Amino acid sequence: MSVSRFFIHFSEFQLRSVAFFSWFVLVLIPVGLAQPPRRDGNAVQGQGVSRDVREIYDRGLSWLTNNQDDNGTWKATGGEGGGAGGTGLSLMAYLASGEDPNFGQYSVPVRKAIQSLIREQSATTGYFGGSMYHHGFATLAMAEAYGAVDERNFWPEGTDKKRVRSIGQSLELAVRTSVTSQNKNRDGAWRYSPDGTDSDTSVAGAVLMSLLAARNAGIEVPDKNIDLAIKYFTSMTSDNGQVAYAGGMGGMGDSPARTAIACLVFSIAGRKDLKQYKGTANLLKASDSNLVGDHYGEYTAYYKAQALFQADIAAWEKWNKNLIIELKQKQKSDGHFDGNFGPAVATSMSLLALALNFRFLPIYER
Repeated sequence: MSVSRFFIHFSEFQLRSVAFFSWFVLVLIPVGLAQPPRRDGNAVQGQGVSRDVREIYDRGLSWLTNNQDDNGTWKATGGEGGGAGGTGLSLMAYLASGEDPNFGQYSVPVRKAIQSLIREQSATTGYFGGSMYHHGFATLAMAEAYGAVDERNFWPEGTDKKRVRSIGQSLELAVRTSVTSQNKNRDGAWRYSPDGTDSDTSVAGAVLMSLLAARNAGIEVPDKNIDLAIKYFTSMTSDNGQVAYAGGMGGMGDSPARTAIACLVFSIAGRKDLKQYKGTANLLKASDSNLVGDHYGEYTAYYKAQALFQADIAAWEKWNKNLIIELKQKQKSDGHFDGNFGPAVATSMSLLALALNFRFLPIYER
């Protein structure tokens, strides 16, 4: 081809490109903009959040930010509060509101919390420490942070690279700990210690939810381990939805928290076909929406919000309205909530009970 013909053909290509681009701008983009927003479970993701929810959430995050230690953790006041589990819950509260974790106003506390979890995690076993409660909530938080947080230049200069790892590496190690612990457990579940041979539905729920979240994030989790854990929960759940705490301890009890935990793991694992799931869902929908007097109110709200959202949007919307009113009354003037596990855990769990209004965490998808 001659040079002159080349430039003629190139000019024709340019003209066609300009014409196509004009048609794209004038036709396709307006058509795309005219489409209704994507809906998750009959609710628009990140839209339609009430002023009350935003104010409660903003005040809560402000308190968490002001009370985060320099090392990225939050102080405990005893019991299971604080530690890796408390840090994980606080981290999720930030991630759940839709703020950009890389450039938003809360990017610094998000980064500090993740750094803290990775530093605390055993580089050999993957255990986050404290108890399997802590390990479960910390692993869940890392699963939700995986893919959402930009890790370029994540660690400050001078950091000992031998003591740190990526979020993905941390998550894979944590999953290995959970699977190894379960394989040693006679019930196919979990208890406080990773070497425990007994189990309870509360600890098991925290760990199983983290495994389901990790699997959703693309981390390999053996199907047999998920199936074994679901088998454990079916054995602990009556047909009417009551859920036992541990073998030989109280039998099937009327616990909204445990019922919500079982309902949630059945839902996220894709086992809504089970009669035990139907029993827990029906019991939750029929239960009182008021949390006043519940000894672990923030814990119950955390799980019940997720379980109802997965089970029945209409039931969740009704319960959510009452929850907003109650939390608005309970929130202190500086933005925190009080609870049995300390203000950091109570604040994080209370905010996460409202986070279904935002629907940004992958684990909240239906």
